[in-house]
Amino acid sequence: MKPGDPAAVRDLFEAIAPRYDLLNDLLSFGLHRFWKRQAIAWLRPSPGQRLLDLCCGTGDLALLLAERVRPSGAVLGLDVAEAPLAEARRRAAERPWLPLSFRSADALATGLGDGWADGAAMAYGLRNLADPAAGLQELRRLLRPGGRAVVLDFNRPEGSPGLAAARQVAAFQRFYLRQLVVPAARAFGLPEHYAYLEASLRQFPTGPEQEALARHAGFQRVRHRPLAAGLMGLLELVA
Repeated sequence: MKPGDPAAVRDLFEAIAPRYDLLNDLLSFGLHRFWKRQAIAWLRPSPGQRLLDLCCGTGDLALLLAERVRPSGAVLGLDVAEAPLAEARRRAAERPWLPLSFRSADALATGLGDGWADGAAMAYGLRNLADPAAGLQELRRLLRPGGRAVVLDFNRPEGSPGLAAARQVAAFQRFYLRQLVVPAARAFGLPEHYAYLEASLRQFPTGPEQEALARHAGFQRVRHRPLAAGLMGLLELVA
């Protein structure tokens, strides 16, 4: 399964959609929910804002955002895979009071107008794009001046300060992916899908490289912040 291949990525998420949330809880020990709340805390959503959730998957982040912008705001979740979107729409239908909608769209070419959003979030999506730099450029185009965006994903420890510490984090990350993630996914009949994680991480820009790409895309304020001792990272952006 080739990282960055749009068709392969779409097929991957079509296949894992029914078990995606359960696997996320198991494989992160539930911590992915805490990391997403950290992303939201930095984004500072407020009532009346119009927000985007790019690569929204099954919609857990979009649901949290919609709670913050109601009643007069709106959240739009975008994803290329239909199976996760179907699950997201099902979850949203259970909370009809939320100002929330979902649409099939490519994060590299959303079809939305310039400055459409007051803020945007992307959780575990940038790493799967064919061109992360183009993804950040599209994200910048979509934001009004001064709008905030946050990108949550795995971190490349090689980009962390302190060579010895970075090596330790990288070694633990490999252990985590090979000895915990893939065996657990094998129990669900999905070993090759989660083996893809390590392959996609090898070509993912480091934190400093993400900062450079974001500045080139036109963001005025940029910071990459390691989470979970460097296993994850938050890219915090202001247009």
